[in-house]
Amino acid sequence: MEKQATINLEQQFQDRVDQDIRIEPKDWMPEKYRQTLIRQISQHAHSEIVGMLPEGNWITRAPSLRRKATLIAKVQDEAGHGLYLYSAAETLGISRAEMIDQLHTGKAKYSSIFNYPTLTWADIGAIGWLVDGAAIMNQVPLCRTSFGPYARAMVRICKEESFHQRQGFEILLTLSRGTEAQKAMCQDAINRWWWPSIMMFGPADDASPHTAQSMKWKIKRFTNDELRQKFVDICAEQVKILGMELPDPDLKWNAESGHYEFGKINWEEFWQVISGNGPCNKERIAARVKAHEEGAWVREAATAFASKQAQKQSAAVA
Repeated sequence: MEKQATINLEQQFQDRVDQDIRIEPKDWMPEKYRQTLIRQISQHAHSEIVGMLPEGNWITRAPSLRRKATLIAKVQDEAGHGLYLYSAAETLGISRAEMIDQLHTGKAKYSSIFNYPTLTWADIGAIGWLVDGAAIMNQVPLCRTSFGPYARAMVRICKEESFHQRQGFEILLTLSRGTEAQKAMCQDAINRWWWPSIMMFGPADDASPHTAQSMKWKIKRFTNDELRQKFVDICAEQVKILGMELPDPDLKWNAESGHYEFGKINWEEFWQVISGNGPCNKERIAARVKAHEEGAWVREAATAFASKQAQKQSAAVA
């Protein structure tokens, strides 16, 4: 009897999803749906927070006051994105403290792209154009994801990410029109960030264990490979404006398919970075743990202030 009731609830849930009716936190949902969302949203939030580190590395070394102010604003945006997403995940019954602990102990993942170093100023441009560009390609469909709080958070995030991408492309465009050394710096950054960027979409569809179910629940609207192909098609055209090249000798237009063909992805590198063996994995987590520990007094002060205000309000009502 209980099993039949659960089956009925699951069917009703799927019917709502199929009709594009948003699922809200108080609605009944399968436990696997909830766990899938916690994993995806918390991973997304962690990526926004850890993603502040490679670019924050260049705030003090930006080449002009304008560039410095723009970069500070961008890093602040990423912090805000992380907070929106942590808040969305909390509606599913997990605490922010638990999510952060999972990040610090290695139980939770974040985007592999942030485990690569930013060696030159051109890297900031490449991150804006390629990394934020890949993020937008991945995240715009999430504005229509089936879980309401996640979808609503993504609307603002995507608007801000579009500015970040344009800023990055403008940095590269300026360098591409500069001295020979600046042009070389631009090309070098593109060379180093291209392949990690297309890995951002995750493993190939036949190696992605979560894609099929996430598509059925409309958490995802497109597969990893579909989004990756769209990204390659766009970047292959945009790079021509820069007068640069993508580091892929196999990249070529296929008139029959209407898409660009591209070379084989080094999945061994991808899985190594995901497993914690990338160039900056340990450095990134150490930086986050240090910041969290050094910020404990701020959290304690905020909690004490909130408690004092609550006591005052209770006394006033009494």
